[in-house]
Amino acid sequence: MFRKITDTVFASPQIDLAEVAEAKALGITLIINNRPEDESKDQTPGPEIEAAASAAGMAYVAIPVTHAGFSEQQVQAMAKALQEASGPVLAYCRSGTRSTLLWALAEASRGGNPANIAAQAAQAGYDISPVRPLLDMLAAGK
Repeated sequence: MFRKITDTVFASPQIDLAEVAEAKALGITLIINNRPEDESKDQTPGPEIEAAASAAGMAYVAIPVTHAGFSEQQVQAMAKALQEASGPVLAYCRSGTRSTLLWALAEASRGGNPANIAAQAAQAGYDISPVRPLLDMLAAGK
């Protein structure tokens, strides 16, 4: 269920409490929730995931992204979370796509190569073409 984007970043559809334990077993040190609360009735609430992560010794941060798109603040928050993580990171949303797109934008904002970012996302089964123009712009600004 966890898709490996890089050696230290994984993306996933919505996780539940059992999958927090799976993440811990994989060595995940930070869980990033990119899903707004109450987006659907079947999602495990963020505070429950946060409590389980904390109990397992993992950090947790919520950077909710709606279908309206990505803001500079969200990109900066994601970049900061990735930079400050003490080990592997798991980011999740409904399908993993928003998490991957936000990861891609954060990487570009940190100077990542857009072609490499796109290839890494594609290898994990995600298409970043919806944000590719923004990705290129962010990378050019570094």
